[in-house]
Amino acid sequence: MSTRGTTGTLLVPYYEHPLIRPAEWEAVLAAAPRLHGVVLNPASGPGDHPDPAFAALAERLRTAGVRVLGYADTAYGARPHHQVVRDIQRHRDWYGADGVFFDQTASGPDGFPHYQALASAAWAAGCAHLVLNPGVPPHPWYGRIADVLVTFEGTWDTYRGLPPTAWAGTPTRQCHLVYGVPAEAGDTVAELARARGAAVHCAVPGGGRHPWGTLPYGLSSLPSPVRPAP
Repeated sequence: MSTRGTTGTLLVPYYEHPLIRPAEWEAVLAAAPRLHGVVLNPASGPGDHPDPAFAALAERLRTAGVRVLGYADTAYGARPHHQVVRDIQRHRDWYGADGVFFDQTASGPDGFPHYQALASAAWAAGCAHLVLNPGVPPHPWYGRIADVLVTFEGTWDTYRGLPPTAWAGTPTRQCHLVYGVPAEAGDTVAELARARGAAVHCAVPGGGRHPWGTLPYGLSSLPSPVRPAP
């Protein structure tokens, strides 16, 4: 398991280029002690070739003690194993990723063998820290391979109305990713996440098709957030 970012509670999936949003990335770097990790996503994955700007950013994050997680879309288990493994290896080779953020993961027991094989490939590549994002509470088996499970991803309007529920799996850390959060509720998400058993969270103001193009609440010296058009 990676030792980077082990004490932080904020996971940052910020999908913007460092040359286009340098001030925002400086705010992320300044928040290093509070971060669980940062998801690096150059091109809906590592892309087809190394990006020097992302490589430099990844090096700065690691130097600051931040865990770097390479983004890998799994299409709820429909994406072939070899394609996901290629992304894992590229993230490791090009950006020195400490771990993998598996997005759009399956949640049912039938899909577990596929993700168990992906986890084995990630560990073999040197990516020690695995975050799985089904966006809902998955079958308890997934807790066997994940360091963190995203058991909620959705809007603030949905999140604030959810009743407290306990996940029946292992003591794996849970994460809640909430978007469309108004400024006055930024701190509330952290409180709700803790109350609902999630040790890691992220709350952003953005909405529409690209909510993760806005920075999360909980960082200091933030530029004024701009909410993307729906």
